Parts: sequence; structure tokens; C-alpha cells
Amino acid sequence: MSKQDYYELLGVSKQADAAALKKAYRKLAMQHHPDRNPGDKSAESKFKELGEAYEVLKDGDKRAAYDRYGHAAFEGGMGGGGQSRGGGFDFSDIFEEFFGGGGGGRRRRGGGDAGRGGDLRFNLEISLEDAFAGKNDTITVPGHEACDACHGTGAEAGTQPEICGGCGGAGKVRATQGFFMVERTCPTCNGAGQVISSPCKPCRGAGKIQKDKTLNVNVPQGVEDGTRIRLAGEGEPGMAGAPDGDLYIFLSITPHSLFKRDGDMLFCQVPIPMVTAALGGEIEVPNLGGGRAKVKIPAGSQSGRQFRLRGKGMPELHGGYKGDMILEAIVETPVNLSKQQKELLREFADKTDAEVNPRTAGFFSKAKELWEDLTD
Repeated sequence: MSKQDYYELLGVSKQADAAALKKAYRKLAMQHHPDRNPGDKSAESKFKELGEAYEVLKDGDKRAAYDRYGHAAFEGGMGGGGQSRGGGFDFSDIFEEFFGGGGGGRRRRGGGDAGRGGDLRFNLEISLEDAFAGKNDTITVPGHEACDACHGTGAEAGTQPEICGGCGGAGKVRATQGFFMVERTCPTCNGAGQVISSPCKPCRGAGKIQKDKTLNVNVPQGVEDGTRIRLAGEGEPGMAGAPDGDLYIFLSITPHSLFKRDGDMLFCQVPIPMVTAALGGEIEVPNLGGGRAKVKIPAGSQSGRQFRLRGKGMPELHGGYKGDMILEAIVETPVNLSKQQKELLREFADKTDAEVNPRTAGFFSKAKELWEDLTD
């Protein structure tokens, strides 16, 4: 099966610059990410293809080779394909690129750092208004920090961790099994490469103590439910000076009482008084960002009629573009009528004909034809 052209896959022209590639890739990768499509193999496959295409086109040399030779440039040993880093594409790169973190704090792949601190997860619930406008929030994360007494080494003051005799400080040991060389984590130091003969008493040799951490989180406008924000170095502290882990904040958006969201679109059902729907008029509806918008209702409007308010929807993530708001009219039948109101409505009903209620007349005209065809 032939591969789809990378430019077509990302929906960009061959003249697209780096910014256009980045924007197109980000939008499609968010849409097809496996976390948003659990169990959907087609979405997972599409996500991998998008990652492969972007990896090639964002690199000047690879893009030049692809423009000249197509997919053949990365087949048959002609060079590194889009499946970089030994195959597969890591979606964490997207968040490091679009939410910050840079290269300096990035966790290294292919073995990692011995003793590196563990990553933490924090679930943050926000309102749809917060997703619309963005917000700065303060969170308290239960965790640990480096022990002041031993400065994170785990060794008692005046002493230092010693090189592990089992692995010589490598953190790994090798053993030969037949024709194969097997490498595994050193059981003596658990991969740290060091052992502590005199543990620090306050932290009992762990190099860290339990302490909650208060952090400021910048939630950008336009985030969607399930968005992940990475705070580099705010996870568990590393051992013996190893890098700290990262904190991943997972956002969930609470349902709104009036609005429903679909991407950058907002939908709202608006009750319209029967008289306003019949005679026409003007109503006011709230905006998610605050304020009101006036909407003209044409005479004779029916339930289900939609009105579009351009630029009143959700903003694009990190961008100035906003989607639209769709209002669906729901004509409200009056209730709790007074005696006089009922009499006026009966008088009105006595004077109506097919021209006043054309849909009703049309329906029962067709129904009458059906009834005449029925026999006992």
C-alpha cells in the first residue's frame, strides 16, 4: 500500500513555511491523538503517520531529500525516515514544543538519567469560562523536596555516597548467557551507581523529605478537555543530584449550564416567546466572554431555526482566531394562562386558516390521504 504524500497528509502546500507546518501538524495531532480516541486503531495509525510526516518536513535536509525523491528517500537505507529515535513518535514532544519546557529540561531517551526523579500527575478542573479566557491558577501538589540536611545526597553530613562495588558506578551489570550478553540494573545500588554507608538521619538516606509544593499554573485560552500541561523539573526530586522529574497537569472542563462546545464552536438553545417568534423582534443572549449580543428574530421563526454569531465562539489555542456561536431557537408555548388570555387565544384560533399554519395544514392534508387509503 503506497504512502500518502506528506504535504497532503498535513493539508499544506509544498511552499508552506515552518510556522504553517507547525500549525497544521498541531491541529491534526490533537485531533487524532490516541488519548482522545481510545481503542480507535485508525486514529492511532493516522497519528503515527502525522508524526512521521512532520518529523521529515520540519527538518530542512530531510525535506529537501523528500521533495526530490519522495518516500524513496527514506527507504532501502537511503537515510533516516520520519520514524526517528528508533521508531515511533512521542507525543510528549508536542507539549514540550507548544507548552514550553524547551530542550534544556527535556527528559533524555534511550536509558535516561540514573536516579532521575519520578514524574507526577495533577488533575485540574476548570470552567468553560476559564478555557475561553485562560487563567493563572495556584495549585498545591503533594510531593517531596530535596533534604536540606544532606542536600539530596542521602548521605550523613560529612560523608559522601560511595561508588557501588557491584557495578563500578555504571548502575548496570552484564552477564553472559550462551551467545548473548544480558544487561540489567545493578541489584546492589538499584541503578544509582552509588551506595550510602552512612544514611542521613532526617531523610533516612532517601535524599528527600515529604512536603507539599505550591505552584502557579498558566492555563492558556482555548484549551480543550484532556489537554496536558508539562511543568519541567516540578516532579519528584532526583537522587544524588540527578535531575528532578516533571509534573503533568491534566485539564478537565466542567459542563456549562448554557453552552456546549465542539472544537472552536459554541452551541446554545435559546427559548423564544411565542409572540416574538410569530411577530418577529429582538432578543439578547449572553456571551461566554461576558456582555450580551442582540439577535434579530424574523417573523414566523420556528423551533430549530439556527442563528450564527460569527467570532463569538471559542478562541484557538495560543491564537487570536475565534470560532462562531450557533443559537438554536426553541419556541416556547405559554403556560399558566389567565382566563382572559385563554379566551383571546381561542378567538385567535377560530380565525386562523391554512395560510397562518401552513405546516400543520400540509401535514394533515397528507395524513388525510393516508387515512382514505385505509380499509377495514
